[in-house]
Amino acid sequence: MDSPYTPLEYSLLNVWQRDFPIVAHPFAEVGLKVGADETAVLATLRRLQARGAISRVGAVFAPRRIGASTLAALAAPPERIEEIAALVSARPEVNHNYQREHRYNLWFVATAADQPALAAVLTAIERDTGCPVIALPLENEFHIDLGFDLVSGHKSVAPVASVSARQPDDEEKRLIAALQPGLEIMPRPFRQLGETLYMEEDEVLARIAAMIHDGMIKRFGVVVRHHELGYRSNAMVVFDLADEVVDGIGALLAAEPGVTLCYRRRRSLPDWPYNLYCMVHGRSREEARPVIERLASIVGAPATALFSTRRFKQSGARYFSDRVADQRLGDSGHA
Repeated sequence: MDSPYTPLEYSLLNVWQRDFPIVAHPFAEVGLKVGADETAVLATLRRLQARGAISRVGAVFAPRRIGASTLAALAAPPERIEEIAALVSARPEVNHNYQREHRYNLWFVATAADQPALAAVLTAIERDTGCPVIALPLENEFHIDLGFDLVSGHKSVAPVASVSARQPDDEEKRLIAALQPGLEIMPRPFRQLGETLYMEEDEVLARIAAMIHDGMIKRFGVVVRHHELGYRSNAMVVFDLADEVVDGIGALLAAEPGVTLCYRRRRSLPDWPYNLYCMVHGRSREEARPVIERLASIVGAPATALFSTRRFKQSGARYFSDRVADQRLGDSGHA
């Protein structure tokens, strides 16, 4: 089947999902690697973004390293699904919101600066929708978002460094808030970012490089949209496993090429007993099902697969509000 993308588009989409150059002229540096000039790289990325093939160029932050986050779900009455999905998606703290085939039919990810703020978001969603929310926070990650190969639909493989946790300082919080929407696609995006933060370009570059080194930023690069790239069958595959074996089995499943994400989450008993999650993306259900069947055979237990039927929202995580980016050290925030 012929590719719908030009060679330059394909290279930018597939190769530059991580290891984006943190330098003064990053798009020129990318151009040197792909055999194109800076102008062509910028124009191509803008075109891909306008088509919806990419959501942004920028940072993917590591869960549990910055602020607080959780996967959450609710059971919306079918006749109210669009109304309730709109209420959930309207929350700036919600970055992903999908309808899936289950009694719990609306699944979303929420992030906030800390646990109390996250709890307040979930409480507000329950109040606004009239639906109880189950929160399923991450307990262990076996493979999360290192990229996505457009040929196979499999994850891109890269070594994951073992890093010690630390919280961002105030200047890093400002930088994270400014990075959340993604870089401006322009010749010197880090200088532009620094101007909004009253930071020198060199300081912006050094701080981003340090956050990558420390594991706060899991990857930096082009963030693609799977659905627009043809991978329209997205299944969240869950297992109910004994706590003493779940980590070992999770590591096995994470190594499977068809698994794009794999992690352990807290159960929400009695209604939601599952503790091991895998994400499988396919161009069709027929393509995804053999992967799901293989996972079940490895586990030796039935797999529950929740295919998504509608995507209501997909954006980057927002841990901090825009006000944090605007806040200068020593500034009380009052006019």
